[in-house]
Formats: sequence, structure tokens, C-alpha cells
Amino acid sequence: MRIRARVFLASLMVGAVFIFNAACALAQNRIALKNGDSVELSLVYWVIQCRSIKLGLPEVEVLEGPQQVTLAVREEMVLPRRFNCVNKVPGGKVVMTAKGVTEALEGKLVYRLKYKTKDGDRQTSQSYLISLFP
Repeated sequence: MRIRARVFLASLMVGAVFIFNAACALAQNRIALKNGDSVELSLVYWVIQCRSIKLGLPEVEVLEGPQQVTLAVREEMVLPRRFNCVNKVPGGKVVMTAKGVTEALEGKLVYRLKYKTKDGDRQTSQSYLISLFP
């Protein structure tokens, strides 16, 4: 009987961890903006061994999203922390701006970045749940 109780408690704890991780992931992809606000969404770079191999700025393409939202890539030097790089590399930041918001609305934003690199064309995508307010 004790073994069943321990197995049940262990499976309950594992389930709670999965639910907590899913909730954290969802919370990280929510953004709220007021009319005229801008926010930096992500860094833009493509590196191999902490050296940039991208050619020019990537093209950003909105696949799904409200018309009141625009995306642009702002060019600047960035630090690719994900790869434990010490020095900044040429890159940029994806900036989202809300314009023309007349009433509160929610929607999903899905965008794709198309890179030209020394190794060929590459692309990444990202999605956010956004809330817009006048």
C-alpha cells in the first residue's frame, strides 16, 4: 500500500511540474501594448562559433496578426548569450509597434524572420498573444 501511495505522489508531482512549465511558457509569450507603444521582441543574429555568418538584415514577415501592429528589424550590435559568446556581433532587434488602436482587442501574432547567411537561406519564427489598448 505504501508503494502505491509513493507512486501516486510522485506522478502527481511530475504532473504539477509539467503544468507549471506550460503556464510559464504561455505567460512569457503574452504582450500588452497601448496605442503608440513599442517593445523589443527578440534579438536577431546568426552565429557559428560566436562569429556572425549573416549577410545583411533579415526580412521580417507577419504571417498572422492585427493590422494595428507593425514589425521592423532595428540594426545594432547584439550579444548572443544563448551561445555563451563574449563579444557582440552584428545583428539587430525585432521591434513591434502598435498604431491606430481605437478599441481594446486581443489577437495572435505570428512572424517569420528570413536570413541570408554564408551557408544559405535560413528562417525562424515566433508567436505571441497580444493585447492592444487605446
